[in-house]
Amino acid sequence: MLNLSFRPRLIDALKGYHREVFRHDVLAGLTVGIVALPLAMAFAMASGVTPQAGIFTAVIAGFLASLLGGTRFSVTGPTGAFIVVIYGIVAKYGVANLLICTFMAGMMLVLMGLMRLGQVIKFFPMPLITGFTNGIAVLIFLTQLKDFFGLPVAQMPAGFFAIVATLRARLAEFDGMTLAVSGASLALILLWPKRLNKLLPSPFVALLLATITVALFHLPVATIGSKFGGIPQGLPAFSGLALDWATLSELMTPAFTIALLGAIESLLCAVVADSLTGDKHDANQELIAQGIANMVVPFFGGIPATGALARTATNISNGGRTPVAGMVHAALLLLVILVAAPLASYIPLAVLAAILVAVALKMGDWDIRKAAQFPRHDTAVLVVTFLLTVAFDLTIAVEIGLLMSAVFFIQSMARNTSVQRLRPEHAQLFERHSIAGKTVPPGCAAFRVEGALFFGAADTVEQVLHDAPDARVIILQLHRLVLLDTTGLLALSALRQRLAEERRTLILCGAGAEVMGLLVGARLAAEMGERNIQPDLATALMRAEELLTSGVVWA
Repeated sequence: MLNLSFRPRLIDALKGYHREVFRHDVLAGLTVGIVALPLAMAFAMASGVTPQAGIFTAVIAGFLASLLGGTRFSVTGPTGAFIVVIYGIVAKYGVANLLICTFMAGMMLVLMGLMRLGQVIKFFPMPLITGFTNGIAVLIFLTQLKDFFGLPVAQMPAGFFAIVATLRARLAEFDGMTLAVSGASLALILLWPKRLNKLLPSPFVALLLATITVALFHLPVATIGSKFGGIPQGLPAFSGLALDWATLSELMTPAFTIALLGAIESLLCAVVADSLTGDKHDANQELIAQGIANMVVPFFGGIPATGALARTATNISNGGRTPVAGMVHAALLLLVILVAAPLASYIPLAVLAAILVAVALKMGDWDIRKAAQFPRHDTAVLVVTFLLTVAFDLTIAVEIGLLMSAVFFIQSMARNTSVQRLRPEHAQLFERHSIAGKTVPPGCAAFRVEGALFFGAADTVEQVLHDAPDARVIILQLHRLVLLDTTGLLALSALRQRLAEERRTLILCGAGAEVMGLLVGARLAAEMGERNIQPDLATALMRAEELLTSGVVWA
């Protein structure tokens, strides 16, 4: 069913809005804007596009997502998670097709929200998310070494093996001055006191000090001005998309990758924001807002955007109360474009590389001890997803990771499905479904089915034929059956038919409402007869005794 409701959280947030809340939002928004400025430029340049594309994206997507989104606190913009994906698309298809991919991804996100797929994040296990996040962090780190060391390489290749080969061939040609700037910037970012970070974010301080130092002492290092000619001053210009119908079908896969990653990142960001504030986001509304933002930004030369965790956490820690804070952050970045854009030409590429290296180091979860505590199958998912992300492609990594997770889950469910014979002498609990205190008539055997009777474990019901070969009445207690699928229904039907052929009877008891509905819907209840489906074990034993006493147990 389509989700036709459209209610941004801003509507609820503005109820009772007053000057004090606005003051908190403005202060938080200004702080987030200071944090976002260097990140937006760095993420854009690392993605293979111009720095202004990152700022335009932060302005437009940041404003629209806050205006229309399903969370009070998330701040949207370019993120590190997209760097590898965007860089690969630009290298293979060009910037024009990246804009088309972004628009298509936005449409997919809107469709996800309309189809109520906002809870899809629950189906992505944490080892998989950790695996591809760590993989992206490694790739970000590697791609930044060119500007970090000042290597004489015109353009870093997109693939892992090509990047490593390039670094091996050219690393010895590093520029000492560039390395000094980037190394000092990285040290400042990592060692900046936490108590000062709230007032003066370390990336902004590093950007400011490195830019002033390079400009003041005329240090011979590459800058935004030397590479891009600076950032144009003024509002972003609207431009149509150059559609190429011949390549449109090829763009579906990268567009889906952007949409999938955008959905995961934005919803994870919203979940973390909820955990920090006690709020509750609307996942479907958030997907729709992210989709609209990504449909609009390509017309202004922007790149894919999603909820940014670091900026969201900064917003919350600095007192942001409503989506207005995210809108203020966008307004500040727009003001920078209108007033201070020419100054950006002095920003050294080395400091932006240092910022991204710091992002990569903080982005990944590198605690090996924690991974060692995972079950082996979760560790396998994490490692395989990580390696596939680094060596091949994020889409392949997620697909294989999900497949592995599903297979391991099925195996686990199958292992935890059992059929146990009930014996009064072993029973301890005196409750409705216990066999304790009940008499099992001679010629009857009772079994309890536990777990999931599905395609991976349906054959477990055949165990009753081996455990009770002489019993004329078989009772299956189903109150601990948590899942029953078509294969399980067919297995129960086959068991009933097999017993009938041997002139024996199957009785089911204790089925919950959902399982009972499946039994009725599959007409298994009608095949068995309503008297052979009982509400609990006591009535099932009475029915068994009745059949055994009458001597007709297979009718």
